[in-house]
Amino acid sequence: MGSGDLDAKRVFDLVVSLALLAGLWPLLVVIAVAVLVDSRGPVMFRQERVGLGGQLFRIHKFRTMTVTHDGVLVSATGDRRVTRVGRVLRRTKLDELPQLLDVVAGNMSLVGPRPEVPSYAALWPAESYSLIVSVRPGVTDPASIRFRNEADLLAAVDDPDAYYRDVILPEKARIYVDYVRRRTFTGDLGILARTVKSVLRH
Repeated sequence: MGSGDLDAKRVFDLVVSLALLAGLWPLLVVIAVAVLVDSRGPVMFRQERVGLGGQLFRIHKFRTMTVTHDGVLVSATGDRRVTRVGRVLRRTKLDELPQLLDVVAGNMSLVGPRPEVPSYAALWPAESYSLIVSVRPGVTDPASIRFRNEADLLAAVDDPDAYYRDVILPEKARIYVDYVRRRTFTGDLGILARTVKSVLRH
């Protein structure tokens, strides 16, 4: 992408995110109330992730787990830490909607490599790391579509954390690098369309 394309991408991110927040605010309120009623704790889940240039920022999601969970970073299908409302939010990906606020704030883009926690990002090969953090992380990307059923994959193995680190994480990094090298504005539009189609299909 050239500088003009990057400017257009940022404007597109802002316009679409603000429009979605304005149009979806009744749904956001309903989800927030459901999270509060279902279990004790805050509405939002915030967690440090690695962003543009390797800078840390706090990502926002609707909380889908109990506040007393044990701190394990990956979650498989059937995880008892996930609340009743959380299961619905995760299945429909509605828990990701607050990331539109992160896009407006400039910490994320609608499309870009998904931001990892520092401990997982540190496992990326050095050359991959520098390329991945050269762009804003995204709400969605090709890896998000490829691993739409990641929780099911993790549920099928004995050690979900090891499987994520040794199998899924390297494959995601490869996809992130490929995305950064080939990204175009029209390509991003295609990824958004595929993401919407994948969510609606499930």
